[in-house]
Amino acid sequence: VDVYGLDEAMLAMLPQPVRAFILLFPCTENDEKHRREEDEKLKLSPPEAPEKLFYMRQYLHNACGTIALFHAILNNLHHIEVKDGPLKSFYEKAKDLTPEERGKLLEQDKGVIEIHQSLAREGQTEAPPEDEKVLFHFTALTNVNGQLYELDGRKNFPIAHGETSDDSFVADAAAVCKKFMARDEKELRFTVMAIAAAAAGEN
Repeated sequence: VDVYGLDEAMLAMLPQPVRAFILLFPCTENDEKHRREEDEKLKLSPPEAPEKLFYMRQYLHNACGTIALFHAILNNLHHIEVKDGPLKSFYEKAKDLTPEERGKLLEQDKGVIEIHQSLAREGQTEAPPEDEKVLFHFTALTNVNGQLYELDGRKNFPIAHGETSDDSFVADAAAVCKKFMARDEKELRFTVMAIAAAAAGEN
């Protein structure tokens, strides 16, 4: 479902419970600078991610939206039923691999790639060619073992944003989205979607 605003009243309109946010944001100079600085800092003291966290690197061009969906869904399998098909098949092959190995596996997964390409062709905006710089990027925010994680396949590590819970997740994730926006206060090109109970087909 679309998130029409990050203020309390708009967030209260979302169907509950919300399992993940997917943020679309512009790849500006400020954002790239923050990403580089964040990565250098984390390399000095690599974070230890929970064993159950599913994280994968992005090597497939123009697939950040697909990877954000994978991160949102595959970290919520205790809430969301994934039926037999390319996603479940990929997960079974990838669940015991490293984030880098998962990213490489996705490059070779014909089932996922065919669906990704067919949906891209159905979209309202034509996908850019492989040699063209992509100006926007998707990232996922979700609760893993009581921690709010930002899962971005471009980054070397999953990013922990502190404690969260089912009750506070929406407000906590909205606060992280606002941090992205604060880095480029003149930018208006941000979009947020929620993976919520009604949309996810939960009981």
